[in-house]
Amino acid sequence: MRGKSLLRNPIFFVLFGSLAAFCTYACMYAFRKGITAVIFEGMSYAGISYKIWLITAQVFGYAVSKRIGVKVVSEMKPAQRALYVLLFIGLSEVALLGFALTPAPYNIIFLFLNGLPLGMVYGIMLGFLEGRRQTDALVAGLTASFIFASGFVKTVALTIRSAWGISEFWLPFVTGLLFVVPLLVSVWMMTLLPPPSPEDQALRTERRPMNQAERRHFLQTFSVGLTTLIVSYVLLSAFRDFRDNFAPEILSAVGISNPSIFAKTETTVALGILVVMGALQLVKDNFVAFRLINMVMLLSAVLIGISTWLFQQGILSPGTWFTLVGLGLYGAYVPCNGLYFERLVASFRYVSTVGFIVTLADYYGYMGSVAVVLYKNFGQPNISFLDFFIYSAYIISIVYGILVVVSFSYFQRKYKGVISQRLAEKIRV
Repeated sequence: MRGKSLLRNPIFFVLFGSLAAFCTYACMYAFRKGITAVIFEGMSYAGISYKIWLITAQVFGYAVSKRIGVKVVSEMKPAQRALYVLLFIGLSEVALLGFALTPAPYNIIFLFLNGLPLGMVYGIMLGFLEGRRQTDALVAGLTASFIFASGFVKTVALTIRSAWGISEFWLPFVTGLLFVVPLLVSVWMMTLLPPPSPEDQALRTERRPMNQAERRHFLQTFSVGLTTLIVSYVLLSAFRDFRDNFAPEILSAVGISNPSIFAKTETTVALGILVVMGALQLVKDNFVAFRLINMVMLLSAVLIGISTWLFQQGILSPGTWFTLVGLGLYGAYVPCNGLYFERLVASFRYVSTVGFIVTLADYYGYMGSVAVVLYKNFGQPNISFLDFFIYSAYIISIVYGILVVVSFSYFQRKYKGVISQRLAEKIRV
């Protein structure tokens, strides 16, 4: 009873909910990202790097999961969320066991099976958090987790590999095992969060499951803006995944091999994003917040390009450059993982669920990530990971920035039309 009473306190609720979301999703990353910590140097299959096979298989499984999740996440009832989070993560760990027990290259299929259930976890997590006055702060905690966890899991994996002498094949499974108990505790914490209050619904619009017809109508209503935004998100997701999956190769090329660098750079980025996104909690007007989010996304794209140019000029050190690119990358990427659509739905007062559109955007984003890995391997096999990453940074900075401006311009015009319509209806009444 005392716990429920404490959760009625707004400050305690935000701190408790953010911590629960942060820990839950950070634990999920331990079941996904352990494989990216090692290089599998000298291993190949059919003339292709073994690690590229693994990353491609896992990301493709993740993409397929997102497509399945469009239906599963949008139709899921609140009481089912915790069970499905544990089920999907448990299945991914079983797949990692299969990867460890099966000889290469036949174990590649298990990375596909590892990604297949995990892609739906994020959309389910959003279901716990959306539609509240405190959603901005809660989602900031959730998104900060996958920035921090990406580097943290790599550091943990490399540390236990060095200390315990675990092989590259068993490392992902063992890394996941270390996070089982924290996962159970954090999911239990998520179940304690009360549903949105009537006041939450009045401020942020009611959230409820959506069937196929409702999902189709939502996409048709905002077709131009969503299409442009999703195209930009595909580019950003591919860039983000490339940086994440091949960070050891990129940093090694600039002379950095210390395992702790991953946790240090990503923790710095996570803290920066947490502050910026959490500050949106102070903005009550939903469309003003939506405008600010678009501004942050545009400035983030500029930061990616400028920091890369300064690095090439020798003005920035490799570690500083990698951190600043990460800050720009996640400054653009994080809003599209909840806050962008949260404020969009609230601005237009469209009864729906944010998890649906985020999962759909992620589906296209991860398919784009698969395409980039294949293009790098077959289209540009002679370009180093570092050079490919630098060229991609400039493309993202320019093209992504233009698409954000186009998408926002569409939504702004549509919003003005909606406001005019509401005023006209009040006058008639």
